[in-house]
Amino acid sequence: MEFVGVMKCIYLSVLFLFAQAVHAAPAKMSSGPVIQAFGKHYSVQSDLVLPADLKLKVVFDVSEQTASKKENRGFNNLARFLNMHVANGVKAENIELALVVHGKAGYDLLSDAAFRQENQRDNPNSLLLAELIKNNVKIYLCGQSAAFLGIQKADLYPGVQMALSAMTAHAILAQQGYSVNPF
Repeated sequence: MEFVGVMKCIYLSVLFLFAQAVHAAPAKMSSGPVIQAFGKHYSVQSDLVLPADLKLKVVFDVSEQTASKKENRGFNNLARFLNMHVANGVKAENIELALVVHGKAGYDLLSDAAFRQENQRDNPNSLLLAELIKNNVKIYLCGQSAAFLGIQKADLYPGVQMALSAMTAHAILAQQGYSVNPF
């Protein structure tokens, strides 16, 4: 009977140690190096080598409006993409990003004044949009979505451009060599 008790104790100890390893604290996220306030990312030892001369042209597609009083997570993905690649040796000038917005996410591209008319507060995306535009991200709103939502070009955050449609923007950006990020 003592043998069973000892084995049970050993088994539970090993199980406890394994559980501790599985539930270890998550890695710490880093800010920057390009956009400090947005785009936090993890340091990863990647097996996929990033050549020093890597050039990236990527377009992101966002259709979901933020459900909170925080910035749109889809918009934040562009800051994260920029930060994590520059942090891992890709030159910022070799990264060209575009954002195509359609559907209700169009409301997240409003200027503070236009956003305030409907929500009695500034657009929570303003600071992020300013940083993206400052870092040469091209931002396009689907004109078809804008018309449906009643958004005028004058309502847009400064630097956001109106496209005929999201489909048109994607077609033109594809011809310019942009790949679509599926996330």
